[in-house]
Amino acid sequence: MARKLNTEEIIRLTPEEFKETPKIPLVVILDNVRSLHNVGSVFRTSDAYCVEKVILCGITATPPNAEIHKSALGAEFSVDWAYYKETTEAVNELKQAGYTILAIEQAHDSINMDTFKAEKGKKYAVILGNEVKGVQQSVIDLSDDCLELPQFGTKHSLNVSVTAGIVIWEFAKLFR
Repeated sequence: MARKLNTEEIIRLTPEEFKETPKIPLVVILDNVRSLHNVGSVFRTSDAYCVEKVILCGITATPPNAEIHKSALGAEFSVDWAYYKETTEAVNELKQAGYTILAIEQAHDSINMDTFKAEKGKKYAVILGNEVKGVQQSVIDLSDDCLELPQFGTKHSLNVSVTAGIVIWEFAKLFR
């Protein structure tokens, strides 16, 4: 029978060790995400799977922030992050740096996450949008593609932090 590990038995990196740990080639962009809990959760998941960077855009709050910290549990100090007033500016810079830009959105001709195949040697940025409006159309227009998570029930949207967790995990599986 399995025995739950206690805190001392769980091997954790120090923030300094985390900074030196190889990262998966993924940047997560939050496009006008209003919930501080969603922002904190994205930091925490990004830490768990060694995401390269989180980019916060528009109305998305930035650290230091007590509400972000409640969900991030300190991951806002370990994960690299940047802020851009305009999401399009962040996307354009990442495109110039050779990233493939993928909006996580329900759109015509979106790619089902089940069939998406990331390529080794490529760098990716995924964009998660506002809780009500999603990813801005102007940002989708700059993206290389849209990825869509398959859903089978009556609801056709997931919480931003849940979506981030699924997408980050899928990339982590491909690059670890």
